[in-house]
Amino acid sequence: MASRKLKLFEAAEELKLSSEALGRMMKGLGFKERGYTSYITPEEFEAVKTRLREEKQKIKRSMKKSKPAKRPPSVRKPRRLSEEAVQKAIKQTLARMDHKRPKKRGGKRPRPARKIRRAEEQTKIFEQAKEPARVLREATVSEYMSVSELAHAFGVPPAEIVKRCVQMGVFVTINQRLDMDTISILAEEFNVKIEVEAEPVLRGGEEEESLDVKTRPPVVVVLGHVDHGKTTLLDYIRETRVAAQETGKITQRIGAYTARIKDFKIVFLDTPGHEAFTAMRARGASVADIALLVVAADDGIKPQTIEAINHAKAADLPIIVTITKMDLETADPDKVKSQLTEHNIVVEEYGGNTIAVPVSGVTGEGADDLLDAIQVTAMELNLKAPYDGKAKGVVVESKLDTSKGTITTIIVNRGTLHRTDPYICGEWCGRVREMTDESGKRLAEASPGTPVQVLGIGGIVEPGETFEVVASERNARDLAQRRKLMRRERTLAASSKLSLEAIQQQIQEGRVKELRIVLKGDVYGSVEALTSSFEGLSIEEVKVKVIHAGVGAINVTDVNLAEASGAVIIGFHVTAHADARDQAKREGIEIRNYNVIYDAIDDVRAAMLGMLEPEEEEVSLGRAEVRQVFRVSRIGTVAGSYVTEGKVTRDAKVRVYRGNDQLTESEITSLQRFEKSVKEVEAGYECGIRIAEWDDLEEGDILEFYTVIQRARE
Repeated sequence: MASRKLKLFEAAEELKLSSEALGRMMKGLGFKERGYTSYITPEEFEAVKTRLREEKQKIKRSMKKSKPAKRPPSVRKPRRLSEEAVQKAIKQTLARMDHKRPKKRGGKRPRPARKIRRAEEQTKIFEQAKEPARVLREATVSEYMSVSELAHAFGVPPAEIVKRCVQMGVFVTINQRLDMDTISILAEEFNVKIEVEAEPVLRGGEEEESLDVKTRPPVVVVLGHVDHGKTTLLDYIRETRVAAQETGKITQRIGAYTARIKDFKIVFLDTPGHEAFTAMRARGASVADIALLVVAADDGIKPQTIEAINHAKAADLPIIVTITKMDLETADPDKVKSQLTEHNIVVEEYGGNTIAVPVSGVTGEGADDLLDAIQVTAMELNLKAPYDGKAKGVVVESKLDTSKGTITTIIVNRGTLHRTDPYICGEWCGRVREMTDESGKRLAEASPGTPVQVLGIGGIVEPGETFEVVASERNARDLAQRRKLMRRERTLAASSKLSLEAIQQQIQEGRVKELRIVLKGDVYGSVEALTSSFEGLSIEEVKVKVIHAGVGAINVTDVNLAEASGAVIIGFHVTAHADARDQAKREGIEIRNYNVIYDAIDDVRAAMLGMLEPEEEEVSLGRAEVRQVFRVSRIGTVAGSYVTEGKVTRDAKVRVYRGNDQLTESEITSLQRFEKSVKEVEAGYECGIRIAEWDDLEEGDILEFYTVIQRARE
């Protein structure tokens, strides 16, 4: 071990410690602080190893000296006896009961009741000796619990946790957070069986299970191929013009809208149809109750239609087929219905149980029938949720607005959300500052099934995250801090591993090129889709790598990152700050802004192909036979040749053959006819040829001429 240097995280792994614990121990030994990927010397490694050995011995000595804690009578640990001792005790008891034991002089014979009681005790000891040691209690823990939280989970005073940590050489306070290695050691010390949570969850909420439930609105996710009329249909139903406001006339973000038809309310989730937005469609299907599959009557089933069918089936959602664009002359709904049968969707007209409604988002034809179908399906599902109690919902989208800050779109699943309610969402917590609907109208409360935009969350929340109202803002703050620490630790570990692997890969591959991108977008879903699309363009020779992706305007930090890594900056529906634009101009960093996803993907593809080495193609020119060899002083050997086929040019490459063997592959340095230098000689003519760095020519040698042209890669 002492013969090689280790990085800090590698040494921590060998010593079975966390990187932070090893860093603290090295600091306590007087060594300088360093990062996870910094090297430690063999001397430092041995010093830490020795210190760990001493601490273990010290703990063992202290535990031997300390008196064992009194155990509750119900869980008292039985006295352990060897098998030989137990068998001996049983034999002696049986001997006394059978009166075979010789009497001692002056002694008294035991009474029968006493003999029976002693026999029962010995039998009980024998049975208990065979039982395995029982664990006193079980506890559910998660990483970065504080000392007080861990003591509560273990059912011991916090002072006991602090005492054991000090014995292990870890000095902690009652509010200090512990890593999982330390928690596992403490669990063994206190004889506690632990169950580790992957993510800390909010405790206390079981009392709300008995709340009265009421009917809630259905959440309908609209799925389908791009440009099949999803948003246009919703615009007609809601009497809005969302489609006209979308750049490029296509939906590029997930939207949650409420439509009220008489006294019945429906929540629609409009998802993008472009192939890049797969994650958005899957996310919409995971939070919905009904899937509305939109298929254009003039276009039929397309790749994203098939993908939408798979998403709906994976989420086990009832499917309602909507055949749009019925106002067109080329509409063919029967073709769509027959194509659906190929994907195990049989409409009612063909003897199946799937509702199919022909509609037109322009004229409104069939819109009422579609709403009736949704209402009937929702009644069959009998959707209910408690309206009282603490609100709980799921995040469907998150974006950064320049004037309002972070805007997070959630759908409330249960309870009623009010302004000023304390909440926790992922690693963020606080109070609800403001709530609005999709049109920006302020809301005082949001009941189950309502999409609402929440203002005031501290950062961009990943879609799919749970939003919960809490009773205590302090508990929410502690839980959010633990989640933030855990995710930060995972991110650091992943980025360290990635960078090490990338360095190793670059060393092995050598000439692999990489197009690096710093990506900024307006909403999380668009950034996610673009990242997946860009990296999906990678091929063997050129890798596309998004080194940073975030939500918000392009700032100076993004420019500095692009400068340091040699990346280009791409903004999607965002602008660059003035100081960022000035710095990018000074440093020669390229910033490209896009509003349509097609354009961004096409430009990155073009840039990637421009980095490819052009393909080389060999083109045969002709052949010649050496008829005579001339040795010219200060010049070298000249081949008097006769061109038998094709032609020979002065810039051609040449291969020399003698019989079936290739002697060399070189270039022509001079080409002459008589005393005149020429550019080319056609077949049927004689010429003198000088070959670079090759004088070993003989009569009868064959010269083969060719050239290499370069073609752009496609």
